[in-house]
Amino acid sequence: MNKERRKELDKARGLIEEAKDILETCRDEEQEYYDNMPEGLQSGEKGDAASSAVDALTEGADNCDTVLGNIETAIEG
Repeated sequence: MNKERRKELDKARGLIEEAKDILETCRDEEQEYYDNMPEGLQSGEKGDAASSAVDALTEGADNCDTVLGNIETAIEG
């Protein structure tokens, strides 16, 4: 891989790491929101929506890890 492509991949890696940080922050805030709900709301529609959001944000952050690994493999390739 040439120097220019490595530079572009380093740029992409930085953006993905930033996106992962944002996803994790949002996930943590949504989890805190859920945890602070009264029990009745947790088992209702609002609680289900918050729980689903936490799961989706966790999956998004995990997917960022996969992409970062793929970038690393491409650079080392």
